[in-house]
Amino acid sequence: MARVELSGVTKRYGGVEAVAGVDLAIADGEFLTLLGPSGCGKSTTLNLLAGLEDATAGDILFDGRRVNGLGPFQRDVAMVFQQYALYPHMTVAENIGFTLRLQKQPKSDIRRRVGEVAGLLELTPYLDRLPRELSGGQQQRVALGRAVIREPRVFLFDEPFSNLDASLRLRMREEVKVLHQRLGVTSIFVTHDQEEAMSLSDRIAVMRAGRIEQVATPAEIYAHPATQYVARFIGSPPMDMLSGVLASGPVFRAGALAFAMPERLADGAAGRDVVLGVRAEHVQVMPGGSDAVVRVTQPLGPFTNVTVDWEGGSLTARVPGMAVFSPGERVRVRLDPSGVRLFDRDSGRSIPG
Repeated sequence: MARVELSGVTKRYGGVEAVAGVDLAIADGEFLTLLGPSGCGKSTTLNLLAGLEDATAGDILFDGRRVNGLGPFQRDVAMVFQQYALYPHMTVAENIGFTLRLQKQPKSDIRRRVGEVAGLLELTPYLDRLPRELSGGQQQRVALGRAVIREPRVFLFDEPFSNLDASLRLRMREEVKVLHQRLGVTSIFVTHDQEEAMSLSDRIAVMRAGRIEQVATPAEIYAHPATQYVARFIGSPPMDMLSGVLASGPVFRAGALAFAMPERLADGAAGRDVVLGVRAEHVQVMPGGSDAVVRVTQPLGPFTNVTVDWEGGSLTARVPGMAVFSPGERVRVRLDPSGVRLFDRDSGRSIPG
């Protein structure tokens, strides 16, 4: 295991800055996810950590030792890719034990280690099969096994579940989480899927345009996003944003609609143009009002998402159960003040409170 640090790490391709001065510290044994949309720099950052790319500027340190210029084997990292990259002519056992054979370890040791890893990943019945005889999920477990058997200091995952269907992705998330809990190896995971990030991570680093917007626990990022960008990227549905003014009271006003705000939000914000952020579980809609009009409902089993329109914009409420609202129905809207977040309209950054 290892403590991993990036200090001012930058990567340029000609005039394009793919990674821009990233500072990040990952604790020994931590599971950290780099989260963001395509092109945000997360895979490039992972390649820099792996030694597959050289940083243009900055330092990468493993346990305080600068590793710039060293390759993956010298850094003792193991990568699991989106493409499984299994050898099609080799059996499962041969694929898992390939690295140990390269190291010329005794055959008896290789058989023992392959058996241990196969048992860990529930691959024992498939050791004599070729990759083409396996399901996608089984192939991904073989790729994991090939990484695990090396006993690396750091695991690096580059969107490993992107080619799997929804049910297999869920299963593989569970397996990777259990694997990390058992092995305790420092793990860095790249994904654009916020559900994967939330369910797997000790902490999440949300990236945008080569920079880190926020690093925090999943709970902190969900409840206290540092910027509008983070607030909109995390959550399903994402946090709704309403532009308005924070008046004395404090009261948030947007058109004819007014919501009382907690006193904690008043300091330094009164009179400012702000953006109010609120998640669906903190919005209430009730029949028989005149605040807004129901646009659409989405029944999802244990709850229903109800989206309403009013003159200041739209909001989505998460209503327990299979709630019945009709498109065009007029409703009352209430916000839970404890769940409201305010952002500066110009900078997009959270207003403390």
